[in-house]
Amino acid sequence: MAEIKLKAVDALKKKALRLSYFTVGYNVLEGAISVFAGLLAGSIALVGFGLDSFMESLSGGVMIWRFRRHAGVSPEEEERAEKKAVRLIGYAFFIFGAYVLYESLESLYLKEAPEPSLLGIIVALVSLITMPVLFVMKYRLGKKIGSRSLVADSKQTLTCILLSLSLLVGLGLNYLFGLWWADPAVGLIVVGFLFKEGRQALKEEKLCAC
Repeated sequence: MAEIKLKAVDALKKKALRLSYFTVGYNVLEGAISVFAGLLAGSIALVGFGLDSFMESLSGGVMIWRFRRHAGVSPEEEERAEKKAVRLIGYAFFIFGAYVLYESLESLYLKEAPEPSLLGIIVALVSLITMPVLFVMKYRLGKKIGSRSLVADSKQTLTCILLSLSLLVGLGLNYLFGLWWADPAVGLIVVGFLFKEGRQALKEEKLCAC
């Protein structure tokens, strides 16, 4: 009976690992398309959204690395390595945030109007469809196997939903009504998310500090 229960738990953990792999792969693809579309349209909000996706994929990569429990590595060594990786990610959040902040303020000051981006709107819509499903699956699975890190990661996904919604609103206002300032305004919202993630990573020295 105990052996059957152990196998069931192992199966659930493998499912959690597959979900993490999917999340990382999706974020890399989403980030690449967003940055490409943002540079094409001159949209700082899209570029910032893409940079955030890249950072989320790096964070997820560290989580996968730890979740797999590398053989031959002591828990203390693993913990030290994760803290170093998270510190680097935290600094990167601040660097990207400063870049997006500068570009957003410059666009507002110079009244640089980005081109409407239908591709960017599609990216935001796909994210709004995909992320809620991922959130529910990871949250329920985390609760089932008693994984606090997976539950916290699901809340990170929930944050991505809010960011996708902000992006969709900004791009939609520009695309439908020509409100150019909506794009850099959403860029400033992205800055808030980037700085928040960086601050939490450096403060807690761990990922998903939700």
